[in-house]
Formats: sequence, structure tokens, C-alpha cells
Amino acid sequence: MDKILDIDNVDLKIISLLNEDAKTPYTEIAKKVFVSSGTVHVRMRKLEEMGVVKSATLNIDFSKLGYDISAFLGIYLEKSSLYDNVIIKLKAIPEVINAYYTTGNYSIFAKIICKDTNHLRDVLNKIQKVDGIDRTETLIVLEESINRPIQLFDNSQ
Repeated sequence: MDKILDIDNVDLKIISLLNEDAKTPYTEIAKKVFVSSGTVHVRMRKLEEMGVVKSATLNIDFSKLGYDISAFLGIYLEKSSLYDNVIIKLKAIPEVINAYYTTGNYSIFAKIICKDTNHLRDVLNKIQKVDGIDRTETLIVLEESINRPIQLFDNSQ
């Protein structure tokens, strides 16, 4: 927990700006935060070493690449002790892009992307054959209305 104390408003501003657009050059961030680009670089390295920043990612419109179906999958496990083994198997299925260990009805809540309904059926068959999975419930996404990072700092200041 001590490392959390090393995060100040400058760090939060840098993270917030990169969270909005990870491709923003450090020189542009430096101007907005009123520090040097070297300071931004050093701060980012520190945040990566602390594990606060894990990676930079692209926000991809998968439908433009031919993946027209996004779905959420509620997964019921036979026993919660099988979680680790099931996750290892799910990681081997490329269409599973997120998986969360959850409370509530499902043991695991996952997001999958597929090209079409036939592809979805094939992926669901693979998932349902994983040892330890009792059953699944599929929720097909009709529209993604909100997809944004959490606002850590008010960048309008």
C-alpha cells in the first residue's frame, strides 16, 4: 500500500490523459500538465513498475473486422474450486476476450466476440465442453452504448 502514497495529482493527470487516448505523445501531455516530457516519461515508468499501468491498448471496432456478434456469457461452475482450471481452458479459446470471477448467479462472467451465429454456436460448444463448467447463459449484445475509462481527474482544469 505504501506505493499508492507515491501517486500525486500529476500522476493522476497523466493517467487520465493517456486513458482518454493512449497514443497521446508525452510532449503533448507535458504541456497540459505543465511538466517536462522527461518528467512524464519518468512518471510513466514509475507507474508501470508499481503495476498501476499495465499496458496500453487499442479500442477496436471488431465489427469492421468481420466480428459481428459480441456476447456476454454467464458461466456456472460445478464447484468453485474448479475456477483456476476453467480459466486456463478459457484462455485457450481466442474468442473469449474478458473473463471475471464474480459473485451472484454466475461464477464467471465472460465476454466473447464471434463472426456470426454459426461461429458463436461453435465457440459456445467449445466452452460448454470445458471440464468444470456446469452450464452457461448467453446474452447477445445488441448495442454498446457506453465504453469509456473511469475519470480519475478533471482534465478541464
